[in-house]
Amino acid sequence: MTRERVRDLLARVADGTVSPDHALDDLSKEPFESLDFATIDHHRALRQGYPEVIYGEGKTPDQIVAIAERIAERHGGFLATRLSEESSAALSQRFRGVEINALGRTAHLRGAQSPPAGRGTVMIVTAGTSDVPVAEEAFVTACGLGYRIARLTDVGVAGIHRLLSRKDELFSAAVVIVIAGMDGALASVIGGLVRAPVIAVPTSVGYGASFGGISALLAMLNSCAAGVTVVNIDNGFGAAMAASRINHV
Repeated sequence: MTRERVRDLLARVADGTVSPDHALDDLSKEPFESLDFATIDHHRALRQGYPEVIYGEGKTPDQIVAIAERIAERHGGFLATRLSEESSAALSQRFRGVEINALGRTAHLRGAQSPPAGRGTVMIVTAGTSDVPVAEEAFVTACGLGYRIARLTDVGVAGIHRLLSRKDELFSAAVVIVIAGMDGALASVIGGLVRAPVIAVPTSVGYGASFGGISALLAMLNSCAAGVTVVNIDNGFGAAMAASRINHV
């Protein structure tokens, strides 16, 4: 149940089109649902504006499908991340119209009612093509949250003129998500250029001394550009959710 649905329900009680008893029955549904292997938080959309998202790693395809069924029943759709090929196939078989993004390892079933859009455009910028899988996770998540998305791909500091040639697009964004591995320097460059909030995502792309993304993570955390926010390694989902919270304030 979303905030918008509750507001609409209360408005219909106020104008007499819905009885108080009917509204009470609707609101009295349990805020969570317990399965043998999961406890689903159905009131998360009411508290935070978007339903619980299914994290696929460590779950079996059957478990993911069962959780998705419960969330879709209450909210009309669902978003699942970090899916295996088997889990994606199981969701495709179970849900008509589900959108699978193999590169981002996500599945998104759109609800009948779109979430309220945030202000402006979220710009997703990648340093290199190898960072695109993380960008796809951020893209699908941001789309599920109702955002207008723009993208700049492969504009890292090894050829900074590629970024500067698109500066007008960059400056027009409401929030910028910067995704980079290797030295992670792109976040500092963009953080020093734009006025909008910058959310930096280090990726595990790089040679041995990158330590699976730790080098990029530390570089972003130590950015000399003031106000750059950093999420965990490869966490495109977390970056998009942070952008949503910023844009809905």
